[in-house]
This record gives sequence, C-alpha cells and structure tokens, in this order.
Amino acid sequence: MPEAIENWLCARRALMRKPVDRIGYGGYLSLAYKFPGFVDYIEKVTDEFRQIYANIGGTRPWCGLKAAILNCWGKLRSWQPYMVAHALWYKQTYSYFGILEALSGAGVDVEFLSFDDIREHGIPGDVDVIINGGDGGTAFSGGEEWLDERLVTGIRRWVYEGGGFVGVGEPSAVHRGGRYFQLADVLGVDKELGYSLSTDKHFNRQAENHFLTEDRTALWDFGEGMKNVYALEADTEIGEYSNNEVHLSAHPYGRGRGVYIAGLPYSHENTRLLLRSLYYAASREKEMKRWFADNFLCEVHAYPDRGTYAVVNNSSKPQTTVIFDGGGNRRTLKLKACEIRWFEI
Repeated sequence: MPEAIENWLCARRALMRKPVDRIGYGGYLSLAYKFPGFVDYIEKVTDEFRQIYANIGGTRPWCGLKAAILNCWGKLRSWQPYMVAHALWYKQTYSYFGILEALSGAGVDVEFLSFDDIREHGIPGDVDVIINGGDGGTAFSGGEEWLDERLVTGIRRWVYEGGGFVGVGEPSAVHRGGRYFQLADVLGVDKELGYSLSTDKHFNRQAENHFLTEDRTALWDFGEGMKNVYALEADTEIGEYSNNEVHLSAHPYGRGRGVYIAGLPYSHENTRLLLRSLYYAASREKEMKRWFADNFLCEVHAYPDRGTYAVVNNSSKPQTTVIFDGGGNRRTLKLKACEIRWFEI
C-alpha cells in the first residue's frame, strides 16, 4: 500500500499541471479483490482524479518561467526517454529521469529542443533557461553535437546576453581544445580527464547562504554523481564541495548565469533544488515566491483562467507550510496527509 500511495502522489503532481482524460486499472481484478484496503484506496484515487479533472481540465496552469530541455531528439521523444516497456528502469539515465519527473509537476513551462532546432531556428525568444543533462557521448547530453562551433557560440551568446543554462551530469561534454565541458566557461566548472593534473586547482570554498542552498534540510543526494569536477575560476559560486569535487555550483556569464549539478535523482528536495536552479540561472530568483510553498513537500498550483488555486501535500504525512499567492502575500496552512485544498483567487 505505501508504494501505491507514493506512485499516485508522483502521478498526481503531473496531473495538477495537465490532467489526462482518463485513468485505468492495469492489473488483475481477481488479485485486487483479495485486498479490500487496496480496493478502497483505488476508489479514493479515482474520486480525487475526477475532482482534479472537473476543476482544471482544459485550462492552463500558471507558469513562472519557461525552460527548454536540449538533447538530440527534441520534441520527437518528449517526456519519455528514461524507461522502456513496463517501466523497466534505465540506471544510466536516472539523472535525466530526475529532471523530467521534477519538471512534470513544477510551475514551469517546458519545451524540448534538438540541436538541429537551434541550428535552424535559434533559441525561441520566450525561453528563460536551457537544461542539458546526461552522460557525455549520449543523445541526452549531445556528444559530438557540441563540436559544432556555431552551435556553441550561439548558446554562449544567448547566455551572455541574459539567458540561463543549467547543466546536470556531463553537460556539453566532448573533449576538444583542452576542455571536456564545451560550455565550461559558462558553467565555471570542468571535468578532469587527466590532461591537466599538473594544473593548480585552488577554488574550493563553498558559498555561504546561497540562493541554491537556502532551504536544504537533509544531506545532498546527487545519486551516483559525477567525479572529478572542479571550479575554473574564483567567481564560481560553489554550493556543495566534498571529496575534492564540485557537485553544485553557479557562475555568472555576462548578463546571464550557468548552474551545474552533478546528478539529480528524483526526490522532493531535488525538485526544489532544480526549481531554485532554474530561477537563479534566469536571474529571476526574486520572483520565485509566487504561487509557492516554502515546505518542499507541498506545492501551489494556480489556474488564473478558472480563478482558482490548489495547495497540495505531496507526502503521506500531515504538513505545515507557508504559502505565497500571486502577489507574494503569505499565510500559513496545515494540510492533512496527501491533501489537496482548493481556494478561489
């Protein structure tokens, strides 16, 4: 039963952003009948689904910014390339899955771009942040696509003029010109491959009270992380440094910013970390607390077209949270386990 509850809470986050038209039970009814408590829970889930669909079906939720996920597929494989039939897990893509799962329920508009999209049409004018993540040499990160000087220069220029870039794992990774991350100058970090072992690496001081780390309450979880990443410059803002490696950092680049995360397995805390990274990379951190819950186990979803908003407890325990409305006004709410509470704007 705990696993069923957790599965529904994860799916419900995405449904609060864009409900599907129907849900179905994909198991053996003869087996379910042996567990009356499970049947009762499924009844509760279907009632909750109907309520969500009735309240927000066909409307567009409020989004604070727009992020573009950059990979080799673009729109061709939106939202899917981390598992295969029957949800068999790809260990090698856990971090990419973490990005998608975190974004699926966040107040962020998401677009998928391929490298060809940028070459042919440039970066869309409404994109605030580009996300590139995955292992080097894969279609997720891009591999040899990053050898295209025109592509790299175009993204550099876009960030320099005020855009944001968030890299997870081995972003823009291909070895060329003494660099492994081709956007190392944007991110302020690179990965040691053994070619610069004799080069001094002095920059390892963690920033105090950084926006990226403000509401961290537990140990960092970068999954398998990324080894041997180091800061290139003194102005690289290091959020987490351990084992002589950088795992979280930010870096100014002209009027824009780059953010680096060593790995992002899905969790409530990492969802908050990605949200903070997006707002910081976009230089819009002062705007984050609109339709926002300070407790990362809770979220606020607003639907201006319907004149309503919902405060959601994404955990199976009661929670207390401070929520912020669209004008930044705050108040405190106590929510029951798994509760959704609806309000008029």
